Amino acid sequence: MLKFTEDHEWLKIDGDVATVGITEHAQDQLGDLVFVELPESGKSFDKGAVAAVVESVKAASEVYAPISGQIVEVNPLIVADPALVNSDPMGRGWFFKLKITDQSQVGALMDEAAYKAGLK
Repeated sequence: MLKFTEDHEWLKIDGDVATVGITEHAQDQLGDLVFVELPESGKSFDKGAVAAVVESVKAASEVYAPISGQIVEVNPLIVADPALVNSDPMGRGWFFKLKITDQSQVGALMDEAAYKAGLK
């Protein structure tokens, strides 16, 4: 199941784990990424808390925890090569995997059609 936030993050939900990244639109607005700071594995976040930081040639931006949960994995590939987020934001450019602690928050997220409608 694929979900989106108003902060331009995507979540691919598989059971009680959500893989999180930024959308094509977000990476396009940021421009070429030059630095990514990811959270530590095992750290817990409340929905809306700053979970990661990205820096591009244009600006620095925060990536928020789209739902409450605990980090179970981070993507070392994007730390070594931040440009992966630009070239494949919804694939190999994912940021972290979050074990969902409150499934009810998933229902408040947008589906792809609602997200795309909000971009217009």
